Amino acid sequence: MTVKKSFETIAVSGISGGDETTGAISFPIYQAATFKHHGLNNSTGYDYSRAQNPTREEAEKTLAVLEGGKSAIGFSSGVAAITACIHLFKTGDHILLSDDLYGGTYRLFDETFKDFGLEVTFVDTTSTKNILEAIKENTKGILIETPSNPMMKVTDIRATAEIAKNNNLLLIVDNTFLTPYYQKPLELGADIVVHSGTKFLGGHHDLLAGFIVANDDKILERLRRIHMSTGATLSPFDAWLILRGLKTLHIRLDRSQENSIKIAKFLESSPNVEKVYYVGLEAFEGYELNKQQATGFGATLSFRVKDKELIPKILESVKVIRFAESLGGVETLITYPFTQTHSEIPEEIKQKLGVDEYLLRLSVGIENIDDLINDLDKAINSIKS
Repeated sequence: MTVKKSFETIAVSGISGGDETTGAISFPIYQAATFKHHGLNNSTGYDYSRAQNPTREEAEKTLAVLEGGKSAIGFSSGVAAITACIHLFKTGDHILLSDDLYGGTYRLFDETFKDFGLEVTFVDTTSTKNILEAIKENTKGILIETPSNPMMKVTDIRATAEIAKNNNLLLIVDNTFLTPYYQKPLELGADIVVHSGTKFLGGHHDLLAGFIVANDDKILERLRRIHMSTGATLSPFDAWLILRGLKTLHIRLDRSQENSIKIAKFLESSPNVEKVYYVGLEAFEGYELNKQQATGFGATLSFRVKDKELIPKILESVKVIRFAESLGGVETLITYPFTQTHSEIPEEIKQKLGVDEYLLRLSVGIENIDDLINDLDKAINSIKS
């Protein structure tokens, strides 16, 4: 008799529940590049770790179940996962991208793959009208982030999936910000979900990882061939760190989200803050839509200060909060997207989105909320604008 397990239980136990051979609760790290064969055409199922490794396989199968997918593929970074998705397209294909998204994704399409003849249009995907108007005869795919980075714009996944289906397009959703604990794009109609496992899935700022999750066998087979052939595969040790991170994903996210809501409301009350961008604020534009397609708001927010001269003072003044790139870990980080994560986005796009000299992004961790707010209060409100 099969026992249906909850998200939390699967996350804690993993798909195998530990190592059956030894009884080890923590799934082993198979730090091996190659595996011995018992004879001709008699493999253990593992031949070479670029093709598959038991530790990576455990992480992949666990995430696939959590995400509601048939299978997952582990990469050496989130950018590597997106690169594999790009390889699904060919010269002359046109792809629609959310206009507000991670700068590394922009760089991949606009710089690295520009010479390969891919055509790209950046669209405000919060409007289905904009998406429909941007579709051309050679359009083959749509890639969205929701909530987006760093302006937290929310795209209707169901509606976008319907557009993709009606126009025979591949819909790829970056689910890094909310993770499968809060949002499951495959259940909303997406074809492919990508993750930077470096962020919330790992959760401790100590690994690099990326994942693709899908349900279609043909898509998965193509991606596996790309994965093995291009070689950007997830290492056994980083796969083990992902398994460790998944065990506490739900606890970390709930605590970080609780902190995020309180910090967002605090920032709204600050005389030096002009606007707060956080999906968990009821007055935020994407709040209602996000509630319809997700069970949480996440732990990332951005805010705009009234005077850009405050930016260096704030970044130098925070003590509990760390001034560093990345997000999704147990420590709270503050980032300046204009010169860090989004430095390579063209100036006209940044200005249109509001990613300018006034914007800061917070990845909220699990520290004591009073310590975090006191730190922000001293850094922001003790400075006269």
